Amino acid sequence: MSDYTIVYFNAIKRGFSVPSTLVDFSIGNMDFSIKWYGVLIATGYLLALIFCTKLAKRAKIDVDALYDAIIWGTVGGVLGARAYYVLFNLDYYLTYPSHILNISEGGLAIYGGVIGAALAALIVCKVRKIRPLDVLDLASVGFLMGQGLGRWGNFTNQEAFGINTDLPWGMMSDKTTEYLIDHQDFMAEHGLLVEPYKGVHPTFLYESLWCLIGFVILYFMFKNHRKFRGQICLSYGAWYGLERSIVEGLRTDCLYIPNSNLRVSQLLSIALCVVCLVLLIVKFVKYKKNPTEIVPDIEEEVLDEQETEEA
Repeated sequence: MSDYTIVYFNAIKRGFSVPSTLVDFSIGNMDFSIKWYGVLIATGYLLALIFCTKLAKRAKIDVDALYDAIIWGTVGGVLGARAYYVLFNLDYYLTYPSHILNISEGGLAIYGGVIGAALAALIVCKVRKIRPLDVLDLASVGFLMGQGLGRWGNFTNQEAFGINTDLPWGMMSDKTTEYLIDHQDFMAEHGLLVEPYKGVHPTFLYESLWCLIGFVILYFMFKNHRKFRGQICLSYGAWYGLERSIVEGLRTDCLYIPNSNLRVSQLLSIALCVVCLVLLIVKFVKYKKNPTEIVPDIEEEVLDEQETEEA
């Protein structure tokens, strides 16, 4: 492993070697490397696929159609994540248009990915004639698993961290110091004063833990307490939006609305959390008044189907 950095924590005197590359290898005259970032994202993706497949039968979704939605959703997610990032760094990419498609240098925004994936999946649902809210409910569970594991790729790359902190888990490395030195002007422009040689918030850790806890909650909610279609998707929006509205305020690498100090993702997160929470309350009120007006519980639908087949 040729690419690594030493990471220090406020409460621990010794440093820890953290590799960003899993393995380097050559084929002929060509050199290749497998990065931990990609491995962690792929692992989260595969685990999300496994759990979504298990839950698909409960929602009576055709697994082949679900896979079509996931595959095209993945393509839409990558394109959406890149488009979102480029849009809010438009001055740079208008100056260097050849870099627009170069995602190897970084630049994928999670909200753009979610929007792109959802739009692509909805198109597939329309074509394959499957219920879009069922797919969105399933995808929401999978998103949290993928995000929870994928964020550790930020740790191996030592990126997406926050402002200074004296908390015991505050971290520091050559990469965090280098980034903070190189971006002092950008941060000062947006009212951030960050000391390069002090520990910073490991915001990847905060989001990872929040997403993994959310995954457990939504997984069991889908299995045992899903009262209407869209419930899990709205719960995801409220849960994830709440976390990002807080953690985004700690980060040093945010996308800003041009000519302002307003963080794009923080504003979107607040709006997402509020809208989803309001819709959840409205739906639950309607459900309690008349459950059949919304959608019968999944278990009841499965029992009805079994009774029909037996008859």
